[in-house]
Amino acid sequence: MIEHITPVIGLIGGSGLYDIPGLENREWRKVVTPWGDPSDEVLFGTLAGVPVRFLPRHGRGHPTPPSELNYRANIDALKRAGCTEVISLSAVGSLREDLPPGHFVIVDQFIDRTFAREKSFFGAGCVAHVSVAHPVCPRLGDALEASARGLGLPVTRGGTYLVMEGPQFSTKAESLLYRQWGCSVIGMTNMPEAKLAREAEFCYATVAMVTDFDCWHPEHDAVTVDQVVKVLFSNADRARALVAGVVPALGAPRGPCPAGCDRALDHALITAPEKRDPAILAKLDAVAGRVLRT
Repeated sequence: MIEHITPVIGLIGGSGLYDIPGLENREWRKVVTPWGDPSDEVLFGTLAGVPVRFLPRHGRGHPTPPSELNYRANIDALKRAGCTEVISLSAVGSLREDLPPGHFVIVDQFIDRTFAREKSFFGAGCVAHVSVAHPVCPRLGDALEASARGLGLPVTRGGTYLVMEGPQFSTKAESLLYRQWGCSVIGMTNMPEAKLAREAEFCYATVAMVTDFDCWHPEHDAVTVDQVVKVLFSNADRARALVAGVVPALGAPRGPCPAGCDRALDHALITAPEKRDPAILAKLDAVAGRVLRT
């Protein structure tokens, strides 16, 4: 018998993105997780009849820098809030001339250069290894691309997001190196978010919104803060329109994910059942409960 899933769409992004026209039944709720506090309360609501859950990645008012975000708590909170898929929206710098400010990139790969963040729900007492060879759900990517093109947004399907630690921006030498690696955009927030989303068996996709060229660009130094902020506001308006268009397209009941995102843990657990630490298992009740209960 084919399982039918009623989608609940999780959204992670900037504080202004939850002001989406048509969002009804809005209610901020505190979600308690065993991994600590998430960035903020979760905004519950419905859009075109589809349940959505929005989490401001840095908290309302942006009080938390990228390296201090509790990524595990954020993903766990969305799982406890009932989400089945997660769309992540983030501001990035461009590493390519053909991806100017105001452009959207539906990312399909990441290079993780972060080093100061907790990157897994699993560890001593319950070891697991998931595949992130293809970290983005193609079904979500298709829906996002269709919505963006339908709105006439400047969008590129596919690209590699280089995730740096921060909080400083890259040196020019680093920026040039990342261009040689074939990276498309650079930012500080989507790792380990994408890895944790896979461990939590979410269908996950990223929309990277270009605010400026990274420092490789000869005219980068001419960019002012005012110009970047102007692009940020413009991108936020476009992102709200994109979300308003894609959520109804994803809201119909569906079967299991064709890419297997929602079954990522089927063969990931390594620790023998009798050797698993009950304290760790208790913390994994939301993200890994499907496989731990079988």
